Amino acid sequence: MLELPDSPRTLGQAIEDCAMRLERAGVHFGHGTDNACDEAAALVLAAAGVDHDMPGAAALMVTPDVQRRIDEFMRRRIDERVPLPYITGEAWFAGLRFLVDRRVLIPRSPFAELLAGAIDPWLPSRPVRRILEIGTGSGCIAIAAALAFPDSRVGATDLSMDALELARINRARHGLDDRIDLVCTDLFDGLHGRFDLILSNPPYVPDRQRDELPAEYAHEPALALYSGEDGLDSPRRILQDAAGYLNDDGLLALEVGDGWVRFEAAFPRLAMIWPEFESGGEGIALVTAQALRDAAAVG
Repeated sequence: MLELPDSPRTLGQAIEDCAMRLERAGVHFGHGTDNACDEAAALVLAAAGVDHDMPGAAALMVTPDVQRRIDEFMRRRIDERVPLPYITGEAWFAGLRFLVDRRVLIPRSPFAELLAGAIDPWLPSRPVRRILEIGTGSGCIAIAAALAFPDSRVGATDLSMDALELARINRARHGLDDRIDLVCTDLFDGLHGRFDLILSNPPYVPDRQRDELPAEYAHEPALALYSGEDGLDSPRRILQDAAGYLNDDGLLALEVGDGWVRFEAAFPRLAMIWPEFESGGEGIALVTAQALRDAAAVG
């Protein structure tokens, strides 16, 4: 059972104490932070109801109510291994705040950096008008795309109605109800028309790795993580149909994470580009509509 310390004097001291306890407990980082200090800061500030960029926040006093929330957050984080965003109910992506819960995967994709400008060299020379995201979850990628391309309209699909309910809330919070269409469907089923840009962060973890992942991943929806024996069931289906939904100069951006080696081996005839990311992350393949059609032509 987690031992709860006496209340530290300031939020800064609480952060230091929580960071040491998280390190000792050996929790896994990777759901929004990658180290104990950042995780502890996010936890304590959320418990205190203080924005992360508030000047002088570290000097604020810890009240008994705030300490009780810190203790409860730490208990769930350490004893139950619940990822922090599910405890606080929010996550940051592309500099934007999103509501999250166990209905959706926690945002952590390098799509944030891609949509901030890294994708620009490979986009059509004309303005991007129609965007499709496959597997939107919380809606974070669709929302970031709509903001990155202000003249576009975005379609966002998901097989989970529960996930789409949360995506609707996030869409409204960012004022994008009139520009993002949310559709409950499996990949491309029932969709019509062609798009300039298709984005997808589908499930790509092999089923056999389910028991090898840190305990934190067991709290996330399996539907959004696992994709067959080699992790490529969903990516295969997307590649199979994407050309029929892309304009002639369109582009597919498909995330497969650390499965990129398996992905390349599975599709040796497919020309693809792997952007490098300054902020970390890997494994988003950029594939043009022409490359998809060329690969299909040679079988």
